[in-house]
Amino acid sequence: MGQPLNTPLNIGIVGCGNIIAQYLSTLPSLDAVRLVAVADLDPARAKAVADGLPGVRALGVQELIDDAEVDVILNLTIPAAHAQIALAAIAAGKHVYGEKPLAATTGEGREVLAAAAAAGVTVGSAPDTVLGTGTQTARRAIDDGLIGRPISATATMATPGHERWHPNPDFYYVPGGGPLLDMGPYYVSALVTLLGPVKSVIGAASHTRGSRTIATGPRAGERVPVTTDTHVTGVLVHESGALSTLVMSFDAVATKASNIEIHGETGSLVVPDPNQFDGDVLLHALGASEWEVLPVSGGYVDSARGIGLQDLALTPGGGEPRAGGKLAFHALDVMESLLRSAHTGQSVAIDSGCGRPSAVPLTQPAVVVR
Repeated sequence: MGQPLNTPLNIGIVGCGNIIAQYLSTLPSLDAVRLVAVADLDPARAKAVADGLPGVRALGVQELIDDAEVDVILNLTIPAAHAQIALAAIAAGKHVYGEKPLAATTGEGREVLAAAAAAGVTVGSAPDTVLGTGTQTARRAIDDGLIGRPISATATMATPGHERWHPNPDFYYVPGGGPLLDMGPYYVSALVTLLGPVKSVIGAASHTRGSRTIATGPRAGERVPVTTDTHVTGVLVHESGALSTLVMSFDAVATKASNIEIHGETGSLVVPDPNQFDGDVLLHALGASEWEVLPVSGGYVDSARGIGLQDLALTPGGGEPRAGGKLAFHALDVMESLLRSAHTGQSVAIDSGCGRPSAVPLTQPAVVVR
């Protein structure tokens, strides 16, 4: 596998929108990476970010991609631009770590992975929530046999829609958006981490409203058109034989369902929100009278968005990061296939294998030394 990449890796961020604040709160605490530059299509927005970060430069997008100091491009653009920026970065010899999904389509995602393999660079992708103590403690419980052989899972995300809080929610309601492509990466990546890759899916979907009304920000009251499915459900057949039932909706007011439950022959697990890094894992063993909270036993402790960059930096050369391009592509393939199944009424085989990512041992926060 080789040695880990030379660290710290110098990070250049492309895209200074809403999500960047979460990364900026994490990156300074990671000892294997160092932020050196930011860029945005709006130069003023990039400058505003850089002005608050000593030693960080504001550059043009292509200027940052070509900059010799930058080792890894952190791609925080909108989903429609993910592949374009990733391919430009790879062409410049840079490693790439992107926000989810890997690309807007599997065709684009396949092109990104092929280009990276040809260039000998590494691709990582959100969600890195799967590396936190919530999902990884559940993973440890499954691996230790606490529920016996896994049989099934349920995964539920149900909200009234992101227009309630996002000032510019348009991209959530066009192809490439919707609840499945937006929130599905968290749930599908967690299910694959817990139960292994998926071999086939069958789905159904609907979209009940032609427009949504923005509730906050300068565009409050403005209506945006809806041209994608806003409620998607389906069954994922894992290679292990386990069956996962998935419900992703922007059409529900609320739910009391667990985010994820895993059921095995001798026990059941409640897994915390895969959009978060921590949370209690509950076990109900066969014959027990009640649920018990499991002690934290795996994952990066006190982690947040950006821990995937640390994991990428520490991955031996030639290896696949746990939050890597292959897992992200497999999740994208599963989601795109679910939508295709929903529109054809036929089961769809999944031909992208990714393997089950290796478990994260219980890892305390790094101590940063600059």
